[in-house]
Amino acid sequence: MGPDFVVTQRGFTRRDFLKGGGALVVSFAVPGCATLAGPDTAAAEFPRPGTAWPAKVDPALLDSWLRIASDGSVSASVGKIEAGMGVGTSFAQIVAEELDVPLERVTIVMGDTATTVNQRGTGSSNGVMKGGEALRKAGAQARSTLLALASSRLGVPAADLRVDEGIVYASAQPSKRVSYGELLGDRQFHVKVEKDPRCKDPKEYRIVGRPVARMDIAPKMRAEYRYAADLRVPGMLHGRVIRPPEAHARLLHVDEDASLPGLVRVVRKGDFVGVVCEREEQAIEAARRLRVEWSRPGPLYWASYDALYEHLRTGRPKVSKSEDVHGDVEAALAAAASRVEARYEYPFQSHASMGPACAVADVRDGGAIVWAGGQKPYPLRGAVAQLLGLPAGKVRVIWMPGPGSYGMNDADDCAMDAALLSHAVGRPVRLQYMRADGTGWDPKGPPAAFHLRAGLDGEGNVTAWDYDARGFSGQLRRSGTDVPGQSLAGQLIGGYPAESHDEHKFSDESYAFPAKRKASHILPWDQSLGTALRTAHLRDPDGPSTCFASESFVDEVAYAAQVDPVEFRLRYLKQAREKAVVRAAAQKAQWRPRTKPRRAKEGGLLVGQGLSYAPRHGTVVAIVAEVAVDPSSGRYRVRRFTVAHDCGFVVNPRSLAGTIEANLMQAMSRAMHEAVRFDPTRVLSVDWITYPVVDMMEVPDAVDIVMLGNEPGAKIYGAGEPSTRPVAAAIANALHDAIGAPVRRVPLTHESVLAAMRG
Repeated sequence: MGPDFVVTQRGFTRRDFLKGGGALVVSFAVPGCATLAGPDTAAAEFPRPGTAWPAKVDPALLDSWLRIASDGSVSASVGKIEAGMGVGTSFAQIVAEELDVPLERVTIVMGDTATTVNQRGTGSSNGVMKGGEALRKAGAQARSTLLALASSRLGVPAADLRVDEGIVYASAQPSKRVSYGELLGDRQFHVKVEKDPRCKDPKEYRIVGRPVARMDIAPKMRAEYRYAADLRVPGMLHGRVIRPPEAHARLLHVDEDASLPGLVRVVRKGDFVGVVCEREEQAIEAARRLRVEWSRPGPLYWASYDALYEHLRTGRPKVSKSEDVHGDVEAALAAAASRVEARYEYPFQSHASMGPACAVADVRDGGAIVWAGGQKPYPLRGAVAQLLGLPAGKVRVIWMPGPGSYGMNDADDCAMDAALLSHAVGRPVRLQYMRADGTGWDPKGPPAAFHLRAGLDGEGNVTAWDYDARGFSGQLRRSGTDVPGQSLAGQLIGGYPAESHDEHKFSDESYAFPAKRKASHILPWDQSLGTALRTAHLRDPDGPSTCFASESFVDEVAYAAQVDPVEFRLRYLKQAREKAVVRAAAQKAQWRPRTKPRRAKEGGLLVGQGLSYAPRHGTVVAIVAEVAVDPSSGRYRVRRFTVAHDCGFVVNPRSLAGTIEANLMQAMSRAMHEAVRFDPTRVLSVDWITYPVVDMMEVPDAVDIVMLGNEPGAKIYGAGEPSTRPVAAAIANALHDAIGAPVRRVPLTHESVLAAMRG
């Protein structure tokens, strides 16, 4: 696919969805769960606790990555997981390409701590970057080894052999042939993966780079896809947890001898309390009826977001940091012919996964197995071992698909809770969170308050740029549950360190201004641990908030300088790839140049365009949003997104297009609707009413995607999160263009739009 490859989606119907689902072209397996047919599956098909699994699968050994069966099928293992973006299909394409085998013969195994290499899991958009690169090298090493075996078997030099669909032929004598299955079937390679094995020339790719249908769509459409919530194991009990009613409430008394239908045990440890019952509906009822007495602590939170942002702006930071500092910013501001100044605010946000987390834990016989849907099974294994007092070699975590995460949602908390409950009763326990657990108690994306200033000379040139961010760290819970104290269970039990980290909030851009300074101040928020407002990674951590502030301010400064916002960006950006995405997005969107907000009218509506750009870990994205606003109510729709996206070489353009669209929809929801509600003692957002998200009626009429940099041999960068980053700013800038006034607080509600118009 060339650099001008364009994906356009408009008027998407259910019929289109069904037609576009494609066929199941790649098999998919979850270790220990691949053959499960339902609750009646034979117990022999489940792994058992108590087995000593290796603490580490050796990444240097080819057998840790690939297996060849006697029928020539290939099983590839990788230490990443499928978070819903189709990376499993991309992995299969990479393996099939390097080995020259049909795509449908490749099975991808992911995220089993007992059988796959510890790559920690998936995060920072590194699935294809890290997992794909490892599988590419493993495939190349396997092909080289198989050709050497074929050379010995056929008596033909390896250089004179060719491979087609897993069959090795002598180039000059095609009747001399042998299959991969015959060469190695069901045996091990017993070789190491070289540091730089000879991989296939990207110019020869026939599978990688092609828009292949995702392997998980067809089974999802047929309701055959196996989620963690579908798992049933023999002898399984059901659990529910009971959370404190207020932040830092302490458990004073619980009726541990309660007589309730089906109740097996009340589990209490510190301020953690849960119930285990024979059936799920009994667990739900027991959690409701159990007599529990809690203390009444004083308020921890704020009465409103106004009070929160005032706290962020005036509170004393525990740590401050600066970067991208050059020139004398204060002197340049003082000498400026004019100055521009603005404040921006971004709220707490929930992961708000489609379904609350579910996990199954089996803790007995001196070992533990946990089936869970989080992104980082390998650190979770260590945390479970510490929580239960077991050697790491006796704990196995098996990833199964969950309802989505894109950060550190409630999946690991659920896994740790399930492990506690199973340990208490000595039987497998399935723990299914309720909606209030998932939305109300998941770790939250952190809030932030920003103050930006710029100086202009008499000709409208920027002479100074000052960016100041204040907020809570997004890593009070790290990007992986490495120790019990990073889980809610560990915090409620007490005695486990949290190992939080100060994650600063710097905007990621490369504008070349003569004098420039970025500062970030982290305020203490460790007091939130064990409560529903502790913070953690949410998709593209801090990216949407920092980009919202920085890119919204760019438009305000551009208008103050009487320069078109696109031209302004091109004037101060210096990197060619960044300029290219800005140009491509503007051109595809048919950008209408302006030096001030247009307030264009279309019938009775105000319409506007807004652009935002952002780099992220090597990927660069620019987005143009088009909005239509009802001036009487402030209600608006995003009618169109245009995205220019450069993440280097694309393994599967079809999956990438879907990933970008999903980023846009989730980020649009976060920009327009999402803010966690709270009062001084509790989180109030516990369902879709109190935490609304975007619905199908708000989906834009069109999404246009232009993929840049997609050339064979180009470096591969991550794509799971970058197109999330610029969305809020693009929508805010489009609203600014439409109504003639900036909207500086997320969510960009119709009330705030109306207030900006009237203000």
